[in-house]
Amino acid sequence: MNQKLDLFLNYLVVEKGLAKNTLDAYGRDLVRYLDYLAERKLNQPDDIRPPDIIQFLGRLKQQGLSPRSRSRALVALRVFHKFLLQERLASQNPVTRIEAPKTLNPLPKTLSQSDVERLLQSPRGETPLELRDKAMLELLYATGLRVSELIGLKINDLQMDSGYLTAFGKRSKQRLVPMGETAVEAIRSYLGLGRPHLSRQQNSRYLFLNRSGDGLTRQGFWKMIKRRAGEAGILKNISPHTLRHSFATHLLENGADLRSVQTMLGHADISTTQIYTHVTRERLRRIHEQFHPRG
Repeated sequence: MNQKLDLFLNYLVVEKGLAKNTLDAYGRDLVRYLDYLAERKLNQPDDIRPPDIIQFLGRLKQQGLSPRSRSRALVALRVFHKFLLQERLASQNPVTRIEAPKTLNPLPKTLSQSDVERLLQSPRGETPLELRDKAMLELLYATGLRVSELIGLKINDLQMDSGYLTAFGKRSKQRLVPMGETAVEAIRSYLGLGRPHLSRQQNSRYLFLNRSGDGLTRQGFWKMIKRRAGEAGILKNISPHTLRHSFATHLLENGADLRSVQTMLGHADISTTQIYTHVTRERLRRIHEQFHPRG
């Protein structure tokens, strides 16, 4: 089974072009699954039956995994067994009729417009890192990019004169996203006065660099935004995705149509974008309760 897992992961890289984070998640879930099969001496795909899958999911529940995490593991199992069937490494798929655990989709956490303003004003100085942080925060809020898209930006991805950038989303899908004048101005300042001091003549293609002149990592950005939120006096538990959520929510609150927001976010399915309409409805409900005489 370990050899079949290696074939499967190689298939995901070569044929499907999945992102590294997705591959890592599939790998973790399937290694846990193969350990379970080994304990039960289920050494071949055709030895596995639906009750074995159900018991595996039950074990994950006993281990404290949330319904969302168990659903993700089930997706990994579905794709794995479908691959085995396609490659004629199995004659049956034991996962076909297994239903995913019920999950409640939590509403995305967002910042108020005043909180966002305080966060964006947090980098105030003219040092290279202050200029970089200012440009990153302004650009993230202006475009709603995923963090992986933000740190993966290269200088050539920016069209400064027209005010657009090219983002490379999931499965390397490209989309054009407007940046807005404020973000463009912050990037110009960073490119002119900040980035040359960070690049250390390494000629990196990446737009945003760390102190060593290398491209910034997700962890590096996460630490930066947490620090800036603390400096701005924001007590909420903020994550890099918070500004993406805030971008979408504030657009809808101010009258943007759902299709346009979907395009800018790079969502393949509009149902993914619709969760932000629930956020705006919830906000309206709270305002009604707070200010209406009979709320």
